[in-house]
Amino acid sequence: MDDPKFRSPIEVLSVVDKGRRREWADAEKVRIVEESLRGFRQCAATARRHEVSRALLTRWRRDFRSGQLVAGGRPQFLAVQVASDAANTAARQQPAEAAAIDNRVEVTLVNGRRLAVGVAIDPMALARLVQVLDRA
Repeated sequence: MDDPKFRSPIEVLSVVDKGRRREWADAEKVRIVEESLRGFRQCAATARRHEVSRALLTRWRRDFRSGQLVAGGRPQFLAVQVASDAANTAARQQPAEAAAIDNRVEVTLVNGRRLAVGVAIDPMALARLVQVLDRA
């Protein structure tokens, strides 16, 4: 069996400690997802850059949008879009009602629900409320 022409039909592969699976921290996932959301058609390029499959990155993006994937548990706020018709409606209403409308903020959640809260609400309480309402 010391013949140099002899080749075994069986090849033994060694297994590395962790294999192919990597463990990603939520903060890393969120950072990669935010990078993929920055521009038009960035999903595939971001996946290649971080050596992640597109399917996995798509799943992370879906979890991020639904609120299941958050970094560190700290609340994060999105950009606000101010509607001009709210000011016109407030001007037409009675002064007491207009003052009440001026003292509240209306938030439209990802799932389409609208939430109106007072401007003096604690940001942490608002973040917890938004997370609960977004999942429901």
